[in-house]
Amino acid sequence: MKKFIILFFLGLSLNTWAQQLERVEPMSWWVGMKNPKLQLLVHGNNIATLEVQLSYPGVKLVQVHKVENPNYLFIDLEIANDAIAGKFPILFTKGGKKQAQYIYELKNRTQSISRVQGVSNKDLIYLLMPDRFSNGDPKNDVIKGMKETQLNRDSMYYRHGGDIQGVINKLDYLKDLGVTAIWMTPEIENDMPLASYHGYAATDHYKIDPRYGTLELYKTYVDKAHEKGLKVIKDIVHNHMGTGHWFFNDMPMKDWVNQWPAYTQTSYRDEPVMDPHASKADQKKMLDGWFVPSMSDFNQRNPYVQNYLTQNHIWWVEYAGIDGLRLDTYPYNDPDYMRDWAVKIKAEFPTLSIFGETLVNSVAAQAAFTGGNTVSRGFDTELPGITDAVLKNAIYEALNGKSGWTDGIFRLYSTLAQDFLYQNADRNVIFMDNHDMSRFYSMINEDIYKYKSGMALLLTLRGIPQIYYGTEILMKNYSNPDGLVRSDFPGGWAKAKSDKFTAAGRSSAENEAWNFIRTLANYRKNSPALQSGKMMQYVPENGIYTYFRYLPQGGKTVMIIINTEDQAKSLETSRFEERMGQANSAINVLTNEKINSLKTISVPAKTTLVLELN
Repeated sequence: MKKFIILFFLGLSLNTWAQQLERVEPMSWWVGMKNPKLQLLVHGNNIATLEVQLSYPGVKLVQVHKVENPNYLFIDLEIANDAIAGKFPILFTKGGKKQAQYIYELKNRTQSISRVQGVSNKDLIYLLMPDRFSNGDPKNDVIKGMKETQLNRDSMYYRHGGDIQGVINKLDYLKDLGVTAIWMTPEIENDMPLASYHGYAATDHYKIDPRYGTLELYKTYVDKAHEKGLKVIKDIVHNHMGTGHWFFNDMPMKDWVNQWPAYTQTSYRDEPVMDPHASKADQKKMLDGWFVPSMSDFNQRNPYVQNYLTQNHIWWVEYAGIDGLRLDTYPYNDPDYMRDWAVKIKAEFPTLSIFGETLVNSVAAQAAFTGGNTVSRGFDTELPGITDAVLKNAIYEALNGKSGWTDGIFRLYSTLAQDFLYQNADRNVIFMDNHDMSRFYSMINEDIYKYKSGMALLLTLRGIPQIYYGTEILMKNYSNPDGLVRSDFPGGWAKAKSDKFTAAGRSSAENEAWNFIRTLANYRKNSPALQSGKMMQYVPENGIYTYFRYLPQGGKTVMIIINTEDQAKSLETSRFEERMGQANSAINVLTNEKINSLKTISVPAKTTLVLELN
């Protein structure tokens, strides 16, 4: 009986501590970071009534901040360069008596050369939505206690059951296709009542959504991808969080998010961010307005918010060994904070690749967001690259439009001619579609000739190419009104009618498309000219656009010829002597046919030729 009483009171004491100390974030850290400063967010019922103590060699308790909400403390630590990895208690006391403690761990940074490799123009990125790609573990399809408990594959707005294990199961498929890097839409917890599958309304920044897997499984995914020579890009969101976030209804302070007298949505206009004539009101609406009612807008001028987000992103890269970060809704973020963020991230991970989503309407606007451009706002954004939506639009115009002085194929030529506005256009991610827009195959009216030309352009132009899952099997549909661009990959679920991860499950047209991409993508993996070579383009003539990818120091030169018109053309090549040099024959990369004479090249209608010059 005595033993039972002791255990009862011990359990009561531990439970009291657990109620008072609910979270410490980041929950662990590393020694050897470039920035010695670390700010811990501590959350618990009335935690601000307690004092904080710690004692560990090389770790200094600098300051404890009490804020508006007594359920929070922010603890500033400084970690010396000579601090060693280990565990130590952080004590929370009252009147000199211990009320709670947290065992904090400092770890050694991982030195493996396969970690944080970076993503470059040598890579081919494959974008997928894990909920819609493959269901590798049906046991986690529905998790009790979460706000969304329906699994409904007949609706685009409910979860379908895809997960991280499903992606792991398909790594060999992606490698065979010629993919070298995988970008998944956000995997962290989105405990929202509706449309939680897309991942952009985070409810816990340090937790993988349990319907996708666990922290440990995510790290396993990164490790297995690296083992197969595949890099990993993590999609992160600075601008907003879901209104179901654990701290949304118990915020540390009122200005943790941007507050308005009445709900105010962003204008979605990027111009006021860089416009020298813009009003402050327009700038504020763009930057501080909420994206949608279910996504509250972080106040990135708040230093506690800044520390929380920046440390979270550092934590993920160091924890998992991620190779690149894609930054969602980049123009909607506070510019000064994003510059500071980039500087701090690059200091810790010099080889990490970073690119921001900038769905804007001009080359100049895109360039204004990239590093090296100090004209628009008077400072360098430090952002290496962007998603090149303007080039995407130009390719569509080249494929679908009629040639004019600035239309048709000339739009593509003119867009690339403005690359001088970028510090390095090779760091831009080029693409034809993604999860927010109509699929490429539908946008070209399901024309297989335009499809091949578009894919050939994507895989031979400057920049880092990205394809959206299913493009390789001619998946189609428009973004409105039904969101079918986020349909399931056929074969990713048990008892599927067809398995398009296999050649036997694909139609002849689908295999034709799949093999086209596979051939060119795998050629690209072994072509220094296409991976990192320079580009020289010629003014389009007679409906034909020609450009070259080459290495200045020598090596193979690749000649790309695009005929977007409805009739075959003959191309006289004498005007290309500057780049062709003494080449007198070529190999058609896509057919492996030899072309014995290059004086005149026959180009079929609506066709792009990719020729390796000899």
